[in-house]
Amino acid sequence: MNYNTQQQTLVLPEYGRNIQNMVDYAVNIKDRKERQRCAESIINIMGNLFPYLRDVNDFRHKLWDHLAIMSDFKLDIDYPCEIMKKENLHTRPDKIPYKIGYIKYRYYGRTLEKMIQKLGEFSEEEQGKEVLTSLLANHMKKSFLTWNKEMVNDEKIFKDMDELSQGKIKIDQDFLKLRESKDILQRRNKNNNNNNNDKRRTNR
Repeated sequence: MNYNTQQQTLVLPEYGRNIQNMVDYAVNIKDRKERQRCAESIINIMGNLFPYLRDVNDFRHKLWDHLAIMSDFKLDIDYPCEIMKKENLHTRPDKIPYKIGYIKYRYYGRTLEKMIQKLGEFSEEEQGKEVLTSLLANHMKKSFLTWNKEMVNDEKIFKDMDELSQGKIKIDQDFLKLRESKDILQRRNKNNNNNNNDKRRTNR
């Protein structure tokens, strides 16, 4: 008996040893038409292993790529699509140019900082500014409580908003009241408990 540990390492283990043996057999078929028919049969079998991916875009294209890879690009057939080249198999993708910049308060995040700066550009008379200010301030408080263990008062939030907007957003504490910290924490804990219960039901 030949154990898997004694055999050649599978290039794409997800297809299994039998599919690899079929590919090796197809490579050695001398008649081109027969080799083509064999390759197409292998593709159909490979597709049947992952029926839930049939509707995924380019799924069949990927199967032909995988067939070429398993044959070490030695399978001489008429591919129905352009397959990847062997020299590109192990090339690394280009790095995504992430923007690296200073974030004043990491628990608020860059997106929230940008939203506050944008809000600071609104004129005092602009419609909806008060509502947006209230929404952002409450979100700041929620973010603060998510990433920090200590409680926070409204004065701290208003001070941070003033700083992040470079003094363009001034809030009158007598007119704007944020959600209580305990209410935010209770709602967060309730959501966490609901998520945990859903996970337990799913795992049953």
